[in-house]
Amino acid sequence: MENEQKSIQEVFAKMAALCSRSEQCSFDIQRKITAAGIDDEQATEMISKLKEEKFIDDERYARSYVSDKFKFNKWGKVKMRHYLKMKGLSDSLILNALEEIDQDKYRDVLIKTMKEKARAVKKKNKFEKMAQIIRFTQNRGFEPELIHRYLNDVAG
Repeated sequence: MENEQKSIQEVFAKMAALCSRSEQCSFDIQRKITAAGIDDEQATEMISKLKEEKFIDDERYARSYVSDKFKFNKWGKVKMRHYLKMKGLSDSLILNALEEIDQDKYRDVLIKTMKEKARAVKKKNKFEKMAQIIRFTQNRGFEPELIHRYLNDVAG
């Protein structure tokens, strides 16, 4: 029993240290705790304690994730929403995080991404070129209606 307590405390300390170094969500930490051999009930208690002590905050995680993926990876909202959903975050948390993106910057990143792709495409046919731009920007996670809104400005 004493070794089990020590093991639980060690895992808790490891998770707290991990959360201190980088933003983590409860889903990822739950998986890591379970992988360390801690049963579900104790894992749930550990997650609660980590949340209580502000090591884990899913809202903070979602905001940070969205900010980083937009700033560094130039991802669109569709792709970010998908990945956050896979982390088990609620729709309201995801929506709130996505709403923090400045709309003008978002549009500018989309247009810049489309222009860069348009320059890189070596198709003679305008429709093939447009199709490649559409596929590329959709893979980046931008909304089809926004892509089509600015497509003629870019592919023309």
